Amino acid sequence: MATFLYKLGRLSFRRRHFIALIWVALLTLAGVGAASAPTAGNSSFSIPGTEAQKAFDLLEQRFPGTSADGATARVVFKAPSGEKMTGPGNRATVKETVKELSDGSEVVRVTDPYQAKAVSKDGTIAYAQVSYKVSGMELDDAAKDALKDSAQDARKAGLTVEIGGDALQAVPHTGSSEIIGIAVAAVVLVITFGSLVAAGLPLLTALIGVGIGVSAITGLASALDLGSTTSTLAMMIGLAVGIDYALFIVSRYRAELAEGREREEAVGRAVGTAGSAVVFAGLTVVIALVGLSVVNIPMLTKMGIAAAGTVAIAVLIALTMVPALLGYAGRKVKPMGEKGKLLGRAQKKDRPAKPNLGTRWASFVVRRPVAVLLLGVIGLGAAAVPATSLELGLPDDGSQPTSTTQRRAYDLLSEGFGPGFNGPLMVVVDAKDSDDPKAVFAETGDEIKGLKDVVTVTPAQPNKAGDTATITVIPGSKPSSVTTENLVHGIRDAGADIKADTDANVLVTGSTAMNIDVSEKLNDALVPYLVLVVGLAFLLLIVVFRSILVPLKAALGFLLSVMAALGSVVAVFQWGWLSGLMGVEQTGPVMSMMPIFMVGVVFGLAMDYEVFLVTRMREAYVHGEKPAQAVVTGFRHGARVVTAAAVIMMAVFAGFIGSSESMVKMIGFGLAIAVFFDAFVVRMAIVPAVLALLGRKAWWLPKWLDRALPNVDVEGEGLRTRTDRGDEDRELVRA
Repeated sequence: MATFLYKLGRLSFRRRHFIALIWVALLTLAGVGAASAPTAGNSSFSIPGTEAQKAFDLLEQRFPGTSADGATARVVFKAPSGEKMTGPGNRATVKETVKELSDGSEVVRVTDPYQAKAVSKDGTIAYAQVSYKVSGMELDDAAKDALKDSAQDARKAGLTVEIGGDALQAVPHTGSSEIIGIAVAAVVLVITFGSLVAAGLPLLTALIGVGIGVSAITGLASALDLGSTTSTLAMMIGLAVGIDYALFIVSRYRAELAEGREREEAVGRAVGTAGSAVVFAGLTVVIALVGLSVVNIPMLTKMGIAAAGTVAIAVLIALTMVPALLGYAGRKVKPMGEKGKLLGRAQKKDRPAKPNLGTRWASFVVRRPVAVLLLGVIGLGAAAVPATSLELGLPDDGSQPTSTTQRRAYDLLSEGFGPGFNGPLMVVVDAKDSDDPKAVFAETGDEIKGLKDVVTVTPAQPNKAGDTATITVIPGSKPSSVTTENLVHGIRDAGADIKADTDANVLVTGSTAMNIDVSEKLNDALVPYLVLVVGLAFLLLIVVFRSILVPLKAALGFLLSVMAALGSVVAVFQWGWLSGLMGVEQTGPVMSMMPIFMVGVVFGLAMDYEVFLVTRMREAYVHGEKPAQAVVTGFRHGARVVTAAAVIMMAVFAGFIGSSESMVKMIGFGLAIAVFFDAFVVRMAIVPAVLALLGRKAWWLPKWLDRALPNVDVEGEGLRTRTDRGDEDRELVRA
């Protein structure tokens, strides 16, 4: 591995014009494809194998032409203070709005609030429901503008009008904080390298990689049904790992220059050693992201594969374009210890080198391993405590900022009709195999009326064939509550009894039931996913470190950091701690995808630091240093770079906290805090403490396994032998 990458690095350095041209051409091609591709909206959502999805599919079969997957909008009206919606003037305004809404070419139907009895008991609030032929992502701008204009006309008449539903779903924006994250990364790189040129290389290559990845996703979004969140995730992870991987190689290149090597040789050795760590770190991230497909939720699978593709591009750019740009930079990238004019901190050659902070910290940990280990474990354990109160759900309009019309419509409906009105349950009764379908429909409605937390049960609405009917159930609690979840299970239990008596299938669907099914499916998949991803990465790390205990320690440390991060997410987004600082306007259940998503992404990112830091320790140990000294050596060479990489990754992730999308905001915060825990507590404190306690046992590997494993030579031992042999040949030539 090291020898191959060494040759690749030198080739990229020598053929830098060709390498740069290839990447610029790919960026241009991806950009043209993205610009010419049709705009894609939010991805369609399906959960194969769940009852809610089965009911949805049944509706499409038994109720043809009803556009079961079409977009919906609820136009909510509120009368001025002291007036009623039943007043003549207000009634006329609503009638005119309904007529105006019905004229749209994509509109299937619009319900009249007065005919559908959609007026609150106190008469102050009413709503009209608009159903469209196409889904929200396919709804054209003209239809959305017509919806907004009709609401504006009603407002001019004195009514308060807000619009809920998925018809006005918009592409989330991240705001200026994303730019701030990149700016912080730039500052950290300048401080690390002391040179604008050296600092600019990781940023430039990361932006090119993200540009290619996100442009490719945008170009394929419509064809592959990729939502806007997919490209946001790819950008988030691609920026972070792209900067980090380039940082690792540029830092090692400067270290090789400091040892007196020529620039081409230094590039080759940097790619052969740090590049090997980048390859295996990237592999762990890719495994973790692609492994999300085991959950069998298409949207999550697409997000994981798209982000994994962006990571793969970041690895390839780090191995080829970074060496090429180092060739262009020439002497502007200085050896380690020589700062540029920007910071003016050049080390005087006649002064003995002072141990850096990483060396001093590692020496302290090696002297006090038990105390550091206990403090780290107890601290992470305390941060993980809120995770015991974790409640899962999917965001709805109730989690939107109060500045949005969707959220205001949600609040008005809750005020006028009760909190459960925002999450109606649709019960689908398939009585095709029953002797008396009408009796089954009536029996099902009566059974549901007898359940707890049921406010309204509408009469069954059969299809033309009369063998299938829908019943709408309004719960008494809000959609994301545990009470509503219990009601869904109660209806399904009652449906099982009805099936036993009548052979009719009773299925519960709707967005609320779908969210509940998603949460349960994700919970069921978490353990298999952990076994798959952690198991594959564990095997990979055994090959990298040629040790059993080091990969085991890495996996256990990751579990500590991800639990602490989940605890922090619960504290902020569920309990409301520091919610104002984070811009969280509405607390509630944690997004149901968050635990499994954090496990996948954080595990991959955590292994970046593990591989880069511990390979330097392994390298020192293989070359003859004692275990404790090898720990100090690894920190002397790697701590500064890992610290800079972690700060950069935290800054990039934290930049997405400013997103208007609650899911993106939560992911950004969760990943940022997870990187902090993993990099600074686990990798910088717990890892050296454990290695110091284990000593030589840390690097133990059974002889039979040592013979069976391939030698990937991450430490660059083959390069050292190659260099030594080259030095001997040169000495013979001189003689």
